[in-house]
Amino acid sequence: MSDTTRSSALGSAGASELFQLLRDGRPRTRAELATMTGLARSTIGLRLDALIELGLVGPFADAVSTGGRPPSRVALVPSARVVLGADFGAGHLNVALTDLMGDELAVLRTEIDIADGPVAGLTALLTAADTLLSGFSRSRDDLIGVGIGLPGPVQFGTGRPVNPPIMPGWDGFDVPGWMRRHLDVPVLVDNDVNIMALGERGHAFPDTDHFLFVKVATGIGSGIISGGRLQRGAQGIAGDIGHVQIPRGAGIACHCGNVGCLEAVASGPAIARALRASGRDVAGGREVIDLVRRGDIEAIQAVRQAGRDLGEVLTACVNVINPSVIAIGGSVAQAGEHLIAGVREIVYTRSMPLATEHLSIVQSRSGDRAAMIGASMLAIHHALSPAAIDELAAAV
Repeated sequence: MSDTTRSSALGSAGASELFQLLRDGRPRTRAELATMTGLARSTIGLRLDALIELGLVGPFADAVSTGGRPPSRVALVPSARVVLGADFGAGHLNVALTDLMGDELAVLRTEIDIADGPVAGLTALLTAADTLLSGFSRSRDDLIGVGIGLPGPVQFGTGRPVNPPIMPGWDGFDVPGWMRRHLDVPVLVDNDVNIMALGERGHAFPDTDHFLFVKVATGIGSGIISGGRLQRGAQGIAGDIGHVQIPRGAGIACHCGNVGCLEAVASGPAIARALRASGRDVAGGREVIDLVRRGDIEAIQAVRQAGRDLGEVLTACVNVINPSVIAIGGSVAQAGEHLIAGVREIVYTRSMPLATEHLSIVQSRSGDRAAMIGASMLAIHHALSPAAIDELAAAV
C-alpha cells in the first residue's frame, strides 16, 4: 500500500472539510465536531489525527468540565505556519508576516521604484521575506502562502500584470512562476485595490456584504465587494474607475493614452500639477498633503475639488452597485475630511435617494495596512482551502 493510499485509509480524506470548521480558531470537542458534521466519533478522530500530524490543529487545554474528566478540545494552531502579504506601490514595498489567523507578527517597509522592473521588485520582496522570517526564527519552509498586490491591472487566473501604466517591464511577467522558483508555496497576485478592499472589509467592516473601497494616490481605482464576494469582472479590471472620463477633464491627457480621465485631474500628481500651474512649489502628492495639514487654503480647495471629481464617478457607482459603505484610502486620503467632504457633496446630492439613505462614505480605517492585510487574507484563504488541505494531508 502506498503512503498516499494509507494516509487516505486512515482518514485524511475529508480532513479538509473538518478543518474548515476549525479555521475560525474556536476550540471544539470531538463530540461537538461529530454533532456538527454528523460523522462518527471514530471518523472524527482519524481526520483530526491527520490534521494534528500536519501541525495545523492541536489540543486546547482549558476546557471546562461539568464533573469528572475535562472534555478534550482541539483548535487551529495559528503559529503552525506563516504567511507573507506584500503591497507594491509606485515607490514602496510593504511586507507583513502573519500567522494563520491573519494576525501580524512583523512588518517591513522599504522604498523601491516599481519602474525598475519585476526582477528588482521581486528580489526586494524575497530579501524582505528572509529578514522577517529570520526575525522570528522561521525559515522559508515555514511559509504556507504568499499574497501580492500590484499597482496595475492583473489577470488574476495567471497572476500576470496586463499593460500596467506605471510599471514598465512588468507587462505579462509571470510573477507567481518567478516567485515559486524561490519559494515553494502558492503565490496569489491581484490588483492592489482589490487587495485593499479585502483587507479593509476584513479588518473594519466584516459584516458589510456590499462594499466599495476607493484608492486615491498616484492612480485611482476601486475594489468592489458585492454579496460578500470580491468582484473582479471578466478580465480582472472591474473597478477601474480612474479612467472614466469626467467633464472637468476635457482636453487633459492621461498616461493611459486617453484624455479627460478622472485620474488625470484628481490623483495626487494631478492635484500637485494644478497647484504648480498656479505658482506653488509642489513636487507631488506628498507635498500636497503637507500643505493641507498646515491649513493651506489653496491646497485644501484643490483636494476638495478632487473629491468632487471623484464623486462624479462614484455617483454612477452608487446607483449601479448600491454599496452600503464606501471607504476611501490611498495617500491622498490622508488629507482626511477635505477629500471626503468633496465626495459626499456630489454623491449625496446626485445619487438616487434610496441608494444613499443608509450609505456611509468614510476614510479607510486600516490606512496603509489595508493592502498587506488583504494580501495575507488572499494567501490564507487559498492555502487553507479544502483542496490545499487535502493535498497536504495526502502528502503526510
